[in-house]
Parts: sequence; C-alpha cells; structure tokens
Amino acid sequence: MSDPRLAVFWHEDVLRHDTGQGLFEAPDSDRLEVSERHPENAVRVRNMRSVLMRGSLSEYLTWFQGRHATIAELERVHTPGYIEEVRSLCASGGGRMTATTVLGPDSWEALLAAAGTSLAAAEAVLDGSERVAYALVRPPGHHAQPAQADGYCFFSHCALIAETARLRGIERIAVIDWDVHHGNGTQACFWERSDVLTVSLHMPHGAWGLSHPQTGGVDELGMGVGQGFNINVPLEFGMGDSGYLRAFSEVIDPIVRAFDPGLIVVACGQDASAFDPNGRQCVSMAGFYGLGAAVTALAKACCDGRIVLVQEGGYARTYAAFCLQATLEGVLGVVPKSADPLAFYPDASARGEASIEAARTALQPFWPVLAKH
Repeated sequence: MSDPRLAVFWHEDVLRHDTGQGLFEAPDSDRLEVSERHPENAVRVRNMRSVLMRGSLSEYLTWFQGRHATIAELERVHTPGYIEEVRSLCASGGGRMTATTVLGPDSWEALLAAAGTSLAAAEAVLDGSERVAYALVRPPGHHAQPAQADGYCFFSHCALIAETARLRGIERIAVIDWDVHHGNGTQACFWERSDVLTVSLHMPHGAWGLSHPQTGGVDELGMGVGQGFNINVPLEFGMGDSGYLRAFSEVIDPIVRAFDPGLIVVACGQDASAFDPNGRQCVSMAGFYGLGAAVTALAKACCDGRIVLVQEGGYARTYAAFCLQATLEGVLGVVPKSADPLAFYPDASARGEASIEAARTALQPFWPVLAKH
C-alpha cells in the first residue's frame, strides 16, 4: 500500500474578501461599544492553513497553487445576470447581497480564486494526477443558488465541480455535505437532475428568508427525473459523534453505494462542532475523523477512491482548524497524533434515532436498499 497523500489547493487571493465588523453577521449597532468581526473572515482559513502546515499532518500534504475561475466556468452553474450583479457590487465598493452576505471592494478576486481553486482541485483528480484533493477556500459556496447569494456564499463550488465532472465524462457524481447548515444551494442547482446525487447532513434550522426558502426537510426530494436524488438528513440539535456517524452509515452510505458515482465531492464544513458560533451540534475531532474515514471507505467502494473536498463552514476561528485536521486525518487513514484540546461534552449515543428513522422512512420508496439497514 502506498503512503497516504493529500493534494491541497490554495490561492492567497481568498484572503482579500473583507466582510467587515458588526453585530456578529448583522450590521453594526451604535449601542455596542465594541463590535466583532463577521464570522466568515480570513482568520479562520489562515488558522486552517497554519494547522495543516505546522501540525503532524504536514508530512502527508502536497501544496498546489490554485487559480481564478473564468466567467465561462461560473456560467456552468450561475446565470450571466447574477454573475454580473456580484461583480458590479464589488466594483462599486461592496455591500450586502442579503442581510448576512457581505461583499467588499476586493471580494471579486477572492470569489474567483475560491471557485477556480476548487476547480483546480477537481481537475487534478479528474486528470488522474491525484486520487484525493482538498481545496482550502473562502467564502463558502453551498448556499449559493444559480441566481441567488445566501448564507455568506456567492458561487456554488461543489456544483461547479459536479458540472465540470459531467463535462469531463463522469456519468454520476455524488455531493456529500456535512456542514452544519443545509446545502440548499447545491440542492437548488440539481433539483431536477438524476445524474448528481445531492446529500446534506445538517441541523434542522429550516428556511431563513427569501434567499433561503428551502427547509432542508426530508420531504425535499427533488422534482421530475430528479425526485429521490436529493437527500436531506436533518439531525436534531445537540447531535454528537455517534449520531452523525450512524446517519452516515445507515442512510448516506447505502444510498451512495446504490447510486454508484464516478466521483464523490465533499462540502467539508467543521461548524457542527460544539464550539462553533453558527451551529448547535456537538461533533468533536473524533467525530470529524470518523466522517473523513467513512467517506474514504465509500469512495474506495464506488469510484476508485476519487474524492474532491472543498472547504465550507467552520467559524470557531481556532477550533475549526483542529477539526479540519481531524477530518483530513480520517480521509487519509492516519493515526491521530493530536488530542482534542476542547471537547468535553458527553456523546449521547442513543440520540438521533428519530431523525435517522424519519429520513429512512422518507427515502426508502426511492432507495429500497435502506430496508436492509
């Protein structure tokens, strides 16, 4: 067996996206003496990069330069009018596209770098030069819809990868999203498609306004030929390692094996940790390690181990970096060398049965394989 190896793609321009300060993700208030940085800020990925470079995982990583996406590449998923709307707002000095989704004057270069670097990671796997690749990018992308920004997201990186893989001849692609929020943007991009399986494992936050009308419920299954190919597994608040790993093994794993993709794309967020300000779940480093190991086992069974991971959320500006390290250790199958510096909440191992059963019941008519699990 060859030594584990991970290709990491990075572009410095992702740091140029300045989301400013305020009342968490909202605009500033004159009643505050001290405002705080928007949660989606450059610090979180700087720490992720630092932990990967300085930590025990560094010997397994090879770093590659990312690139900017072209407008033609963005148009594989997004409408020309929407792309121009984003570019124009950046050029005019920035502003809010939704109540929480902020652009700065230099954000356009960052958005192109995030999308292009995600595609560069995918191209390395599709070309066969890498088996597993990870794009360390920001802002995230999984809430972005074809013509709608949402939840800090502007361009849908995982959807762009899936469309690119289809153009390169991959017949079926599975997108697995374990960010703590529903991957509504990816869902919207492939709502009426059966060639891309979209899977989202998330807390049950529901819809949150005009930019995010999707609920993430188990009844959102797709439409037309796409019915049954959108998989939502909302997990009750407070879910820890055992619940997440059971949901993966009992629902996601059998469905993806039955779908038999030629490529797995992972929306790789770490905001399901107990210490993330944007999530209400209790996943620890051990849980993220388990998710990484589970997706690798799945990829080896389905698509010769080919995986592209793309950074999504993770807003605990220090702990998220350690959760990322644990995720990638699991992906590579290396023994963890770092103790969890924070986790202390007990893992309620029986928690989540109702959530998992609800998903299984909704999905079994489309995926009979679930009757065996």
